[in-house]
Amino acid sequence: MEKYSLTVVTEFILMGIADRPELQAPLFRLLPFIYLISTVANLGMIVLSTVDCRLQTPMYFFLRHLALTDLGYSTSVGPKILVNFVVDQNTISFKLCVAQLAVFLVFIACELFLLSAMSYDRNVAICNPLLYTFIRSQRLCQVMVAIPYLYSTFVALLVTIKIFTLSFCGYNVINHFYCDSIPLLPLICSDTQEIEVIILILAAFNLMSSLLVDLVFYLLILIDVLRMNSAEGRRKAFSTCGSHLSVVTVFYGTLLFMYMQPKSSHSFYTMVIPMLNPLMYSLRNKDVKCALQRTWKKICVFLPYKLH
Repeated sequence: MEKYSLTVVTEFILMGIADRPELQAPLFRLLPFIYLISTVANLGMIVLSTVDCRLQTPMYFFLRHLALTDLGYSTSVGPKILVNFVVDQNTISFKLCVAQLAVFLVFIACELFLLSAMSYDRNVAICNPLLYTFIRSQRLCQVMVAIPYLYSTFVALLVTIKIFTLSFCGYNVINHFYCDSIPLLPLICSDTQEIEVIILILAAFNLMSSLLVDLVFYLLILIDVLRMNSAEGRRKAFSTCGSHLSVVTVFYGTLLFMYMQPKSSHSFYTMVIPMLNPLMYSLRNKDVKCALQRTWKKICVFLPYKLH
């Protein structure tokens, strides 16, 4: 990298897909639609699982927080990406870049371990159904959600502080469409070996440990299902964990595919996955469909009464 004199960086230029002008027009039409569906679907899941009394179970408690994390990291980058399509120069201020990186890291890391907590929930529901209510107490669920939030906040602050306390050169062009840790490193004049090692260790630990937990719990589920004599019992077991297994497969499959690609910086998984998750849970889940119908009927009854 060409060396630049040390100057105070007040803003960054986001290249995004500026080097692929043929993609700008179709993405400009597609991404607002994706972000709108993602926002409405996740907000709807949060509200629905909060107000409907029949969805006050551990599964939907975790699902509500999964929707919150999806909404969090998609919103941390989505609006800025959309704005960059309609402005001449895609810039982001230094402070906003700091905030964007920190918020994104909090929610993306939290989602990994929330999915692991949900794997444990599905394991208990299938392998120990009679003890499900006792094992999955409200306090235990709250602890299992609080730990990912606290840990991901620690990770986000550690990485963000380590990066932005280093010295940046005059060159301020980020080869990405939002402020991410890896694209920021080439802009730093100081020695980046320490932060590179930190990012590598944390990324490997977060991805592999959470994936290992998911695999172990689903292996136990598979063993338990294969022991069932009833075909109906197997069908119910697979339907119980089908939505979550689909979400886990899509999420980890996308992450692994993205990091194996040499040009992964143009991946828009940050907006696509948050759209797919609530759709997979709602389209495959009778409880969610019924809760949506009940809530809609209440709204239809309530509105005419208020208008009169």
